[in-house]
Amino acid sequence: MKKNKPIPLAGKLVLLGAGKMGGAMMEGWLKAGIIPSQLVIFDPAPPAEIMTLIKNHNISHNPDIEKLKNVEVILTAVKPQIMDVALKGIIALKTQNPLVLSIAAGKTIASFEEHFGKDAAVIRTIPNTPSSVGRGITAMAANQNVTSNQKQLASALLKSIGDVVEVENEKQIDAATGLSGSGPAYIFYMTECLANAGIAQGLDPDLAMQLARATVEGSGELMRSSGIDAATLRQNVTSPNGTTYAGLQVLMAKENGLEDLMIKTVDAATKRSIELAS
Repeated sequence: MKKNKPIPLAGKLVLLGAGKMGGAMMEGWLKAGIIPSQLVIFDPAPPAEIMTLIKNHNISHNPDIEKLKNVEVILTAVKPQIMDVALKGIIALKTQNPLVLSIAAGKTIASFEEHFGKDAAVIRTIPNTPSSVGRGITAMAANQNVTSNQKQLASALLKSIGDVVEVENEKQIDAATGLSGSGPAYIFYMTECLANAGIAQGLDPDLAMQLARATVEGSGELMRSSGIDAATLRQNVTSPNGTTYAGLQVLMAKENGLEDLMIKTVDAATKRSIELAS
């Protein structure tokens, strides 16, 4: 992952939820140079490795909420189903007018405005699971109260776990959820299917999975490191009337081909995201 600029954090950053994703972000922030005393963690039972990080850096953990001052950002990283309960524990901080930055799927900007007020600066995002290893991508949408400086700060914080893009409006978060938020599962399943196709051709199951995994991993790395668009890479590896060409005739069929299937897949996930957020 490319080196990012220092995070322009002046006050305190409150992390609500230090699970896998929140913990990965905290590690990224520390590597980016955030001073440990700027971090405040609220989580009743962080994973052992995150608890060790908290202790080693002497990071404030579950402090008295009334004693917290100069809170610049609240980042919510708890599961959507417990969000409303978790927010009650820190809602007193709203008087400090912090930026509220959410990475919880299905929680709308309006739902945070109900807690923090209509004048609160709120950014809703959707990261994906590769973010836990610093190779994710996060789409973000802001309400009208968020300043350009707050957007820059949010982007810097999110870059600790991968790339960041800003969408035009909150509705596009649902589309991003259907594509990149749920997308890793599609890739994992495609890897399963690729391995099963090899098994059907007589390969040993373990060997088929090894070949499928390495092919998916290497192809992704080639796209990343080369910077060449996917269509060009596909064309580069496809010889006229060769083996790849023969396989692509099936995948690129006009009806029931991979593109048609992916459109239906992302559409289904997008619609479900809208349902969960309503």
